[in-house]
Amino acid sequence: MWTLTLRGGARVAVVPTQWRDAFGVVTHGRVQLELRDGEPGPVLGRDAGFWLRGTGVRALRNPGRRTARVRVVTPRAATPTCPSTPAVSPLPNDGGTTMTSTNGTGVVTGPAPGRTTHRFRGLVGTGLVAALAAVVATTLAAALAQAVGVDFEVPDGGETIPLSGFAVVTGFFSVVGVVIAAAFLRWSARPSDRFVWTAVSLTVVSLVPPLISGANAATIAALLGLHLVPAAVMIPTLARSLRTRTG
Repeated sequence: MWTLTLRGGARVAVVPTQWRDAFGVVTHGRVQLELRDGEPGPVLGRDAGFWLRGTGVRALRNPGRRTARVRVVTPRAATPTCPSTPAVSPLPNDGGTTMTSTNGTGVVTGPAPGRTTHRFRGLVGTGLVAALAAVVATTLAAALAQAVGVDFEVPDGGETIPLSGFAVVTGFFSVVGVVIAAAFLRWSARPSDRFVWTAVSLTVVSLVPPLISGANAATIAALLGLHLVPAAVMIPTLARSLRTRTG
């Protein structure tokens, strides 16, 4: 058994003789597989297990800033034994990567069934609670705006936006935000940063329709504020949840 330690941005080539019949488990941080043609492969999070034999993976890389560690289990017959002191020997690397091979008697297995699913369920659960909070906050803010005289009348068709309309639209786009966050958790090396950038960009774009709606100044100001309320609830909550699940 040995431990592979990858500092932020480090890369280590896969030596077939070392990985033959070996099973790796990511114990800290994230590790990205580099495919045979040099293209980036999937990013494995904490507790993810993997085999490399016959996959064509040519290197492992740490895509983040935090140190990543992989615990590698090899067949007992292939691991040198020592009755007293564990054997420690350097392993080849090509990017200043710290790697040590250490005997061990413990047994490392793959992640428990459903562990990866649990991460997504946790994110989705947090996101849905935040979505409910965003709906309530936005609807209350709209009601308060109506109470002080904002009519929410849109010249196109002369219709007035009802409170239920704010609730439905806020709920729909909040759920869309949860889906985007889950996608980044699955496929991005930096899900929190990418999500924040995407969510803020979409929020800015959403401010354009109120500005060109032709409504009166009070309605435009209120609509702009009501776009920012759910963003202020959803973006920090989901970003924090993503950081917690990828640390």
